[in-house]
Amino acid sequence: MPHTLALLFFLMVGALALTWVVPSGAFDTEMVNGREAVVPGTFELGTDADTLTPVDLFTAIPQAFADSQNIIFFLFIIGGVLAVIRETSTIDALLGRLLDALGGQPGLLIFITIFVFALTSSIMGASAEYIPFVLILAALCRTMKMDTMTAVGIIVAGYGIGYGAAAFNQYTVVVAQGIAGLETYSGWPVRMALLLPFVGVGTHHVYHYARQVQANPAASLVSDLAMPVEEEDTDTASYPALQWTHIAIMVSFLVALGTAVWGIATQGWYLTELGAAFLILGVVTAAIGRLGPSLMAKEFVVGAKELTETALLVGIARGIALIMEEGEILHTIVYALSVPLDAVGPEVAGVGMMGMQAVINLFVPSGSGQAFVTMPLLAPLSDLLGMSRQIAVQAFLYGDGFANMIVPTNAVLMGILGMAGIPYDRWFRFCMPLVLKLLALAAVCMVGMVMLGFA
Repeated sequence: MPHTLALLFFLMVGALALTWVVPSGAFDTEMVNGREAVVPGTFELGTDADTLTPVDLFTAIPQAFADSQNIIFFLFIIGGVLAVIRETSTIDALLGRLLDALGGQPGLLIFITIFVFALTSSIMGASAEYIPFVLILAALCRTMKMDTMTAVGIIVAGYGIGYGAAAFNQYTVVVAQGIAGLETYSGWPVRMALLLPFVGVGTHHVYHYARQVQANPAASLVSDLAMPVEEEDTDTASYPALQWTHIAIMVSFLVALGTAVWGIATQGWYLTELGAAFLILGVVTAAIGRLGPSLMAKEFVVGAKELTETALLVGIARGIALIMEEGEILHTIVYALSVPLDAVGPEVAGVGMMGMQAVINLFVPSGSGQAFVTMPLLAPLSDLLGMSRQIAVQAFLYGDGFANMIVPTNAVLMGILGMAGIPYDRWFRFCMPLVLKLLALAAVCMVGMVMLGFA
């Protein structure tokens, strides 16, 4: 599998080639609630589209970065602020206290830990931040007569469910809704309410496996593998004590998030104001955590660097849609996709859109990058199928988030498995049934959202 950046460039080349063979065409458009939407039944083939050349392929790349600059700089700000929060040990202290408190109650430990991971991913977009918790959670699970697979299942289930049922995730929800022309964070109460049922499915799957291992250690999928570390090397006492500063920082984060939601709903805020709100959060976090200006700046730069690859993926991914727009084939492709989906009705079509996202996630595991690849197609497609663009965003979230738990191109997943010393084939046997369960529940939710007119 080539690097995702290379793969996206190859897709740009493919998009350029398509402009030479796919006829140009366009729908009539109209303004609906302040955004441009295609008008069903108005598609017509065109004859005067310019023929693009390989030179256009390379000029499209800087143009794509220019078109995506708001998202790209917002990602840099988010990455920097989250790095400042990490430097204060707030996340470590909260999770360490949680693991210490629930160490003697395996069922409650599994449920609450999956819920906390899922909630954090849903709100903050956390993912790679969980890798350091693999060893401590693995040691804790072993002391409770479970195994390392249980520990990894807790982390990945929480991470995947948090992304799939995301309410405020800046890397997926904000990006996808922006491309779809929707109000940022719109629909969050429904998404937040649906988080708990998905957490229930994840908890049942992991706890059922853990109980089998407790009853019969030979049932463990990793019983023949060496433990990644000795138990005495990973003790919950190694986590920082939970202090008032950690609590104050988390309260500050929630206040910043609440202010952002209020500003978007009532003041017309978008990425510029959101970025400012999070920058203020970073300064407040540094002050509470007693980080000096130089240390705060250093950590901010480190966090921004961590999202450089994501920013590049966003820019290149935008280039794919840009090539199709300039070649005037984007609406032709949307029309071609709409014909078979229209024949099965909007409810089944919504599920089909989700399945398409899950497959695409194998090749484009970056949530932000995938949004730029697929949302330009799904947004107008939902218009044609008679469903709201929130449904298209939901199809993207479910397909991206739940597939993240199984696709080997997901760097975070492979990092977690590598830290735990679990081969991918063993993980596939454990996780594939869980992914199918989550997608089945997601399909039910998609049908319900279409029937109830979720918008």
